[in-house]
Amino acid sequence: MLSNTTIFVASAAYLALLFAIAYWGDRRAEQGKSLLKNPTIYALSIAVYCTSWTFYGSVGRAATTGVGFLPIYIGPTLIFLLGWFVIGKIMRISRKHRITSIADFVASRYGKSHVLGGLVTVIAVVGIMPYISIQLKAVWTSYNVLVDTPQVAPEGLWDDKALYVALLMAAFTIVFGTRHIDVTEKHEGMVTAIAFEAVIKLLAFLAVGFFVTYGMYDGLGDIFARAAKHPDLAPLVTMSRVEGSWVSISILAMVVAIFLPRQFQVIVVEATDERHLNNAIWMFPLYLLLINLFVLPIALGGLLYFSNGGVDADTFVLALPLSEGHPWLALFVFIGGLSAATGMVIVAAIGLSTMICNDLVMPILLRYFKDRLEKRQDMSLLLLFIRRMAILMILLLGFLYYRTIGESYALVTIGLVSFVAAAQFAPIILGGIYWKGGTQRGAVAGLVAGFLVWAYTLVLPSFALSDWIPISFVNHGPFGITLLKPYALFGLMEPDHITHSMFWSMVANVGMYCLVSLFDRPSAIERIQATLFVEVDRQNAINPSVGFWGAQVSVKELRDLCARYIGTNATLTAFNEHAKRRNQDPEHWDMAEPYTVRFCERLLAGAIGSASARVLVASVVKGKGASLDEMLEVLDEASHVIEYSYQLEQKSNALEEATAELKEANARLRQLDRLKDEFLSHVAHELRTPLTSIRGFTEILHDNPDLELGRRQQFLGVMVEECQRLTRLINQVLDLARIESGRETWDIGEVEMRDVIQHGVETLSKECEKEGVQLNVEVPKYLSLVLGDKDKLTQVIINLVSNAQKIYKGQGGAVNITLKDQGDHVLVGVQDFGPGLHADELDLVFEKFYQSKQVGTGNPTGSGLGLAICRRIIDHFGGRIWVESEFEKGATFYFTVPFSDRAKH
Repeated sequence: MLSNTTIFVASAAYLALLFAIAYWGDRRAEQGKSLLKNPTIYALSIAVYCTSWTFYGSVGRAATTGVGFLPIYIGPTLIFLLGWFVIGKIMRISRKHRITSIADFVASRYGKSHVLGGLVTVIAVVGIMPYISIQLKAVWTSYNVLVDTPQVAPEGLWDDKALYVALLMAAFTIVFGTRHIDVTEKHEGMVTAIAFEAVIKLLAFLAVGFFVTYGMYDGLGDIFARAAKHPDLAPLVTMSRVEGSWVSISILAMVVAIFLPRQFQVIVVEATDERHLNNAIWMFPLYLLLINLFVLPIALGGLLYFSNGGVDADTFVLALPLSEGHPWLALFVFIGGLSAATGMVIVAAIGLSTMICNDLVMPILLRYFKDRLEKRQDMSLLLLFIRRMAILMILLLGFLYYRTIGESYALVTIGLVSFVAAAQFAPIILGGIYWKGGTQRGAVAGLVAGFLVWAYTLVLPSFALSDWIPISFVNHGPFGITLLKPYALFGLMEPDHITHSMFWSMVANVGMYCLVSLFDRPSAIERIQATLFVEVDRQNAINPSVGFWGAQVSVKELRDLCARYIGTNATLTAFNEHAKRRNQDPEHWDMAEPYTVRFCERLLAGAIGSASARVLVASVVKGKGASLDEMLEVLDEASHVIEYSYQLEQKSNALEEATAELKEANARLRQLDRLKDEFLSHVAHELRTPLTSIRGFTEILHDNPDLELGRRQQFLGVMVEECQRLTRLINQVLDLARIESGRETWDIGEVEMRDVIQHGVETLSKECEKEGVQLNVEVPKYLSLVLGDKDKLTQVIINLVSNAQKIYKGQGGAVNITLKDQGDHVLVGVQDFGPGLHADELDLVFEKFYQSKQVGTGNPTGSGLGLAICRRIIDHFGGRIWVESEFEKGATFYFTVPFSDRAKH
């Protein structure tokens, strides 16, 4: 076993390291080198979801239900993989309105209501107490396991070491997260340290998992095989022990993965760039997968090893390495559990302290002690004091819950109680960002109803089971009314108390929220806030400073107000940047415009919350601002204008797109019309040439019947050639017409390209020999089959060789035909040694449907339509055709044809 000194020194050293990392992170942020620009740190910080519940409690739950521990992690995985767009919208809203907490979000959405913000704060604080007690219980229990101290209930309050754990955590959190007031409410050092903690607890859990699986046993197969043979453990490796609450617990976990105060803090409030969510949507689920890989093997291994009982399954991760004589591994695991606990406590306490300060204490002070507050020149110290006392109170309340109730439940059960409490925020937040009809009174009614049902069905029974109230309350209901039994409310018999409470609390919450909202008339500011939240992605209008239109206040007064709460330097910096954006001279800036009043309100909202900021700004406004009732019609009209403007913008965008498409279509039609005219002109020219020759020779023969036989035969030979030329041209026109119209028939199959080339060469051999053109063919001996139409490919060879042959104009020359294997296709080249093409003429060859004339240098590109036909044939087979040439050094036409699938395999 380890000594107290060793454990204390290791823990102190680790906590000191966390503080050093947090300090380093803050310093980097002050230097403009924020570590939170790294999306990995943001994603790791979300792993604060994995608390001591994950580290110890999941193993304990797996020891009784097998894979029944998984829904707690399936839910967050699903919400990040499938519901990321909801998280993204909440992030955008929070960034725009400088939201500081989940209470501030709700209060801002429903008309910047102090009442609603305070209610959310109370529910969050009460609901999170069970969760904080988990951390105290886990740390203290794990410590007792390390020092081999039996779990004995302390006699007095001051004898309970968990109290000192709570006080140390409170002191550490105060030093860690409330060293100064930040107008952005971002704790970059804290988030960096939380990300580091996520790595430590993952490594610690994987270490003990590898040790149990491959050190104590011979791998996963060995553990599962032994468990399958054990009559008591065999059900754990099947689904027989799985409870019927998988769906409900998974949905519950989906909700709280966002709306637990600490999750909202790291996901939304601390986020610096919404694009980091793109990494988090896969990194966080991956983290959950890794940290749960060895949960079931450790649970089964512990049950097999401690078959006689006597060891709490929640402590298997410590008890197993200690029993095998590995205290240092156990100490590392303890540090991992300490990371899980302290990470949750730090983030939750900081978030809750901000809510208590901004949405509970400050509204009370501004309402009842406004005169005293105005006499204070520096309010930042008071804000820090309130937050520090709030942190201390939160930890002490968590300790009291642990003392009174925490010993009666396992870790997981306590955590689920907090989960159901946090789920009460989901309807009013999701409704608030997607439904404009939700009102403040509806939100209050829904929250109160859901919270009371949660307390009645989960919290009060826990007091009864701890003997604080009569147990008959659970067994028979209050006053013996069976229908009001907390675990069977209205006769609904659900063996899982968590699912039972979640069902009834959500029925009450959603029902009251919708019912009251439907029959309520929202105020003007509620309507404006609803529009700004629901349509955050649609409208770009600046949030008006409602109620301040027409009011007068100097910039100096606004600056002085902000300086009292966020400090002089921060205020001057912020106002100077605002002046620069508005093209104002800070030195000669007298009266504030409405947008500056709004800027001041948003600046204060980052430190004290949106509702309190609104009250403070209103307190310095001189003159009579427009009241909300007076502005109702104006605001309604503004809302309609925003909607109408958006519709006009959408129609305008659609019209612009349609106009662009129409212009493109018109340009294409003009091009096609021009190509048609060129095509008809060219075909007429090509037809006229042989017809003119035939007509001319016919007239000569007709007018000269006595023409000598040799001369007559010469003329007849020329006429035959012209007829052949005319026939080829007509066939090409017909071929191109069929291809372009889609009526061409294709006999596609596996073709031997060597045979295609040989057939084409044989067809042209006599004509080339007559012209003195030598055909040189170079093909490999063995080549795979290509996919194409043999006749069409032969036509391509004939067209290209004929094109090259005509270069020489009967003066003799050579044409080289090559065939090469290029891996997944063949490459055919037809090379001539004529005058070649200019570089700027190469693009013209295949630009049009055909290429008729001699291009630039006098190099004819075919009889007119040959290349157009070649291009369409090759395109149809999925190949490519192009020309490469260098002026006065000839030209080479290349085309490719893919191999058949059988050849590829």
